[in-house]
Amino acid sequence: MRRPDVVEATEAVLCRAQISLPGWVVRSIESALRRERNEIARYHLEAILNNIRIAESDARPVCQDTGLPVFRVEIGERCSLDFDLWEAIAEGVRMATGKGMLRPNVVDPLSRSNTGDNTGPGMPCLIVDHVTGESLRITAFPKGAGSENMSFLGMLNPADDPFEYILKNLEERVSNACPPVFVGIGMGGTFDQAAALAKRAIMGVPGESEEELLLLERINGLGIGPMGLGGDTTALGVRIERAFCHTASLPVAVNLQCWANRRATARVTEDGWSIE
Repeated sequence: MRRPDVVEATEAVLCRAQISLPGWVVRSIESALRRERNEIARYHLEAILNNIRIAESDARPVCQDTGLPVFRVEIGERCSLDFDLWEAIAEGVRMATGKGMLRPNVVDPLSRSNTGDNTGPGMPCLIVDHVTGESLRITAFPKGAGSENMSFLGMLNPADDPFEYILKNLEERVSNACPPVFVGIGMGGTFDQAAALAKRAIMGVPGESEEELLLLERINGLGIGPMGLGGDTTALGVRIERAFCHTASLPVAVNLQCWANRRATARVTEDGWSIE
């Protein structure tokens, strides 16, 4: 597998994710508009859909916050790499930033100094999975600060109701996360596992289990609505990922994603790369 292919594929998916949302995300918003009864909420959902159309037709970022460079990387068991994968992806990030498709968002947490190219220690953030096959899949998942800042984690007692904890915190936070949102939940594991599960959950499509659908209904019952101005549509989907945990603990993490649920995927093989 060639390093230049990984660099080019990274640049391509990161740029594509900025300007074009997945079809299922757009359909979720359209469906919410058809159900919405609040006039102000309908106005904002229509504005969101118009924003999405303009971004794609004009090849411009769908949001001024182009996010942190987060990627899911799926490495096939028979995939052969003879180069530093993180550095190849970082080079693709720098190239995409140089094109003007990304705002320079990455700064040192204390000095706030900006590298200017969206890379630095720990950035880009790679979530790596080892899978079957001989190809490499790279999914760009730009993560904006508005929704990320409203995410939360709690170490609950086993007797606590995790869904009440989630609802209470969402009621206080979600209006600042640019709703309608997607809600990724990690339950169980350790402190850090719960957060990682929540991130993986938000990267997937919304779930349809009884628990997920009931929680979605209860979130929308809060009446917070698009942009926090009231309405039936506070969330567009919920996904829960779980891990077994210690008998004396119940870690619960929630990672929020705004309506601009951006992502794009490329597959890299020995013969080159292509957008999926």
